[in-house]
Amino acid sequence: MELQQLRYVVAVAETRNFTRAAERCRVVQSALSHQVAALERELGARLFERTSRRVRLTPAGEAFLGAARECLEAADRARAEVAASAGEIRGRLAVGAIPTVTAVNLPVALRDYRRRYPGVHITLTAAGSDELIERVRQGGVDVAFLGLPARAEPKGVQSRRLGGGELVAVVAPDYHRTETEVDLRGLADEPFIDFRVGAAGRAQSDEAFAAAGVRREVPFEVSSADLMVDLVRQGLGVGMLPAAYAPRFADLRVIRLRDAPTRVEHLIWDNRRSPAAAAFLELIHADHADPPTIT
Repeated sequence: MELQQLRYVVAVAETRNFTRAAERCRVVQSALSHQVAALERELGARLFERTSRRVRLTPAGEAFLGAARECLEAADRARAEVAASAGEIRGRLAVGAIPTVTAVNLPVALRDYRRRYPGVHITLTAAGSDELIERVRQGGVDVAFLGLPARAEPKGVQSRRLGGGELVAVVAPDYHRTETEVDLRGLADEPFIDFRVGAAGRAQSDEAFAAAGVRREVPFEVSSADLMVDLVRQGLGVGMLPAAYAPRFADLRVIRLRDAPTRVEHLIWDNRRSPAAAAFLELIHADHADPPTIT
């Protein structure tokens, strides 16, 4: 069994197509198919069901895929560790971030990192805080930037608080009220546009309204800040965004809240951090602050 065979299996599993897998691996299809078939003979089991229309994993293939990925990741990590011992940072860096991160200028940080470590392959995933925590736990993401309610802490990962801030209400330019500052009770009768129940972005607002003894209606639940803003522009309701993020949408009106919801941004990583991840943490000065929180 060779690492290249494992790469071929992963590529076929992810593309569900031998031709696209061969293109990804930069080999001719016949060579890739031959190696996958040789691996199946060695294992004594078929990894893929092949028809004229589709390719899909067999139960044996499903069982093999996870182990294959782990082997490839271990091999990549070993190469990166050897390179780091010689002063060279290589490998991969998988970064995750909520779309509304403001504590760090992430595009600039990624630019500076790539200039300093051109041998590292960088990827970026945008997702919600809960999903990013799970991805870091599972090793699919190396470091991630989160936004959580003020009293919440990410569990099962190493973390450091980067900063906090208040949320503001954002409304359409022709919104019927003229105040520039209100309390939450003053917005109780308005329809709201917010994230799904249970999401960290929603919990910030829900906790603040509950503390104020105010019930509100959220007829529009969204999965992204961009969609929230699009709905707000159409006058469908009131949105809630971090005060440092809201100015990006100059066409929206901002209403300050005297009893505003608050959130804290966190940087998280797994304790098995790679040389590439350690270099990224150092670049953004996370390692020069107080000791991390481990929960």
